Amino acid sequence: MLAKHRVGVLISGRGSNMAALVAEAQDADCPYEVVLVASDKPDAAGLAFAAEQGVATFAYSPKGISKAEYEAAIDGALRAAGVETIALAGYMRLLSGDFVAKWRDRIVNIHPSLLPAYKGLDTHARAIAAGDAEAGCSVHVVTEELDAGSVLAQARVPILPDDTADTLAARVLVEEHRLYPQTLAEFVTR
Repeated sequence: MLAKHRVGVLISGRGSNMAALVAEAQDADCPYEVVLVASDKPDAAGLAFAAEQGVATFAYSPKGISKAEYEAAIDGALRAAGVETIALAGYMRLLSGDFVAKWRDRIVNIHPSLLPAYKGLDTHARAIAAGDAEAGCSVHVVTEELDAGSVLAQARVPILPDDTADTLAARVLVEEHRLYPQTLAEFVTR
């Protein structure tokens, strides 16, 4: 049997997309395994979930240190775990150009909008305010520019007349959990 592609997941919170990736990785036919879940928040709820699933974890707070020092620690943990591809899953820190360059074309992210629309934060409220008929999520390759890398896949959901940012976010999240594992599997076997 071929060795599975080694993925590291970076999170900052509950890690629901990370949980979807870990669940998919348990399928014998999945071409990747999640070998490390790392966070910039030592109390991130997703770390406990990952540990319960038998996935190694790494937490390192960036408080009081330089961005370069923080990223060197994360990079070191990823490399020590033999990570080949990084999946960002609710990771709320911007990665430096130096970090991205070290992992060029090996970092992917799930973003809660139909990129290139609504890069950054508050995507659901912005889509509703604009009167858009639909919203969704995008899996893209991470580059030095925020939410600007090549889009690998998208999923769409209608914006309903009574939607709030929260109700729309909940429906988009269901699609994120479906789209991200599928797209990551395709990405690591390309």
